[in-house]
Amino acid sequence: MNLRSSRAAIGAAFLVQGLLFISLTTRMPVIADLFDLGELALSGLMLMMVLLAGVGSVAAESWARRLGSAHALRAALVLLATGFAVMGWSVRETGTFGLFVVGLALYGLALGAVDATTNMQAVALEHRLARPVLPSFHAWWTLGGILATLFTLGLGDRLGSGPWGAWLLAVPVVAAASGPLLAQEPPDAAANDTSTESLGIPWRAIVFVGLALIVFYMVDTATTAWGPLYLSSDTVFAEPAHDASLFALASLPYLIATLAARLVGDRSTARFGARSMVRAGAVVAFVGLVAVVFAPTWPVAVIGFFVVGLGMAVVAPLSFSAAARLAGDESNPLLRRRRVDAAIARFNQFNYVGALLGAVLTGAIGAGNLRIGYAVPMVLVLALVPLARHFSGAPGAPEDTVAHEVPVAPENSLATGEAAT
Repeated sequence: MNLRSSRAAIGAAFLVQGLLFISLTTRMPVIADLFDLGELALSGLMLMMVLLAGVGSVAAESWARRLGSAHALRAALVLLATGFAVMGWSVRETGTFGLFVVGLALYGLALGAVDATTNMQAVALEHRLARPVLPSFHAWWTLGGILATLFTLGLGDRLGSGPWGAWLLAVPVVAAASGPLLAQEPPDAAANDTSTESLGIPWRAIVFVGLALIVFYMVDTATTAWGPLYLSSDTVFAEPAHDASLFALASLPYLIATLAARLVGDRSTARFGARSMVRAGAVVAFVGLVAVVFAPTWPVAVIGFFVVGLGMAVVAPLSFSAAARLAGDESNPLLRRRRVDAAIARFNQFNYVGALLGAVLTGAIGAGNLRIGYAVPMVLVLALVPLARHFSGAPGAPEDTVAHEVPVAPENSLATGEAAT
């Protein structure tokens, strides 16, 4: 198997997921105006999407067990594109709120499945290579988000104004779905029939890493979902950003900082270890959120979002890596894969708990003034400092040892020596 091609295909899947998600969130002010939605109504829609994403993530475990994570990811990407296209059509062609909700529901289900299966593929490759690669995979997601943000900045209200317009960003999903994802041996009957509960996955240890993932997505979703509305809020700033193209400035600096940190995240994790990376990131993110909450003007808040991105960038990928290594303590490669896939699908639920806190509670608590809403993640991000000790790190980190790695066939030996992206 060509691991280089598989790595590119998995990265493409991460990229289109970020492309579609940020394309949606940067258009939230326009969607709110079109359907006359207040902050509580938007919180309700985000709650629906988060809950359905949780359902999709659980379903991904079953799909991966029966079909393999590669086929499950392809199916989820097509569903993601379908939901996104339905939302785009309703916003720009029909103006029908009910149709938008249907599209958002489909998108939410697919979002959870894509989240789980992309990380299943990424951790499987990381185990093959025996060195950190999760940060660079998540960098592909961030790059997709940056591309989506640039579309918004460049086109403003014209984004998606034509019959298809920029909503055809869904098309690259189909191309990614046809890529050479990491193929795996089909599970044997015994592994396939084994229930998740009987696999012996150390959930108690994984929960502590999951708490860190909750904090990350709480901060991340608060930035990407509410950041555009924060900059444009009359109750926060005396002179807010009113131009629709400027709404994306909440997300763009954050995403650029996140991309930069993740691009060096593989090597930095191998050098300093996951625990040190998480602790340092928590302190940096706290400083950035202080700047956001107490910003006298919206440009200062933009700088704060940039600093937050630098600090939070590697927390999510290192969380998935640590959870996979805790679950994967098994010498049987097929059973090991079953344990890791099951753990990732369930572990991904922490993602949506964090999204619930970041998207829903930020809007609900900050319904009168979003400045108050952002004070919640500002305080809770410091919980990452004590939680960092529960990270087992990633292959090659100085504080860790690598056990039970999946053997790589001789024909793949050259691929294991590829440089980190």
